[in-house]
Amino acid sequence: MVNIENIDLKDRKILYHLDLNSRQSFSQIGKKVGLHKDTVAFKVKRFQKKGIIVRFNTIIDALKLGYTCMRFYINFQYITPEIKKEIIEHFVNFKLTQAVASPDGGIDLCVFMIAKNITEIHMFWQKTLSKYRDYFSNQIITPFIGENIYTKSFLIDEKDDRANLIVKRGGEVVDYDDLDFQILQLLAKNARIKTVDIAKELNSTSITISKRINRLIEKQVVLRFHITINWDVIGYKWFKVDLFLKDYNKIHQITKFLEANPYLAYIDKTFGYADLELELIVKNVDQLKQIIEDISNKFPTMIRSCKYFSVSKSYKWIDMPEK
Repeated sequence: MVNIENIDLKDRKILYHLDLNSRQSFSQIGKKVGLHKDTVAFKVKRFQKKGIIVRFNTIIDALKLGYTCMRFYINFQYITPEIKKEIIEHFVNFKLTQAVASPDGGIDLCVFMIAKNITEIHMFWQKTLSKYRDYFSNQIITPFIGENIYTKSFLIDEKDDRANLIVKRGGEVVDYDDLDFQILQLLAKNARIKTVDIAKELNSTSITISKRINRLIEKQVVLRFHITINWDVIGYKWFKVDLFLKDYNKIHQITKFLEANPYLAYIDKTFGYADLELELIVKNVDQLKQIIEDISNKFPTMIRSCKYFSVSKSYKWIDMPEK
């Protein structure tokens, strides 16, 4: 069981502003939350020590770099603990695997793969089926084509400019070179890495690196410098919610209604499975059920069914694919 850390409003505001831009200085954050920069620095170090902040990373739109992302939902049958471990390691060790996790509810394993050439994913999947097909009772494969990313406004107990702070993953492929890619790899590992350190690492100049980063932001390859938060530690829970609609033409009405909810973190863009795929961060499952009920009450004839799950264990996650 996770020990929940008590954090006050100032703490939550620091997390909120770091999630919006983790590359900003502690002095800038301090002015926004009403604390001295040294106090902010102390609190951030404490967040890291307590496991609240897992890492400072960067949301990078690999789709704009020409990558294709595929998601696999797998249910097991005739499985033993040994075979399950072997299958998980099989996915984790594949170089094109971006994420592997065990959901809690309805799906046994979720896998994301990302590649420039989708044939590589297909060949790996064929090898997977030839070895483990008898252990899969069901598999759902969908392309992941983008997402809307929302602010964590539930942290600050007040409304923010939510509509104008949305960043969107997915779109046209942009031009980039090896230096851009190397910069992105370093930013993915540490969003707070200094420009001078990037320049030193890549044998370049600070001016060049700064211009490249600004260009990647302008082209929306770098979507946001943020933080990965262990939500369980501060009393929240991440849930994936899949809505299946009776009338798909009403999807925009439902989306607009949901976007006002401060607990909505992501709307995923896929096709071939659910009509509307949401990610919410809430205090508990009862709050999640209330949000789902609110949707049903607002749109009583539009929702055909709903499924949801949380992640019980994550085995792999990378923020930036290999070249």
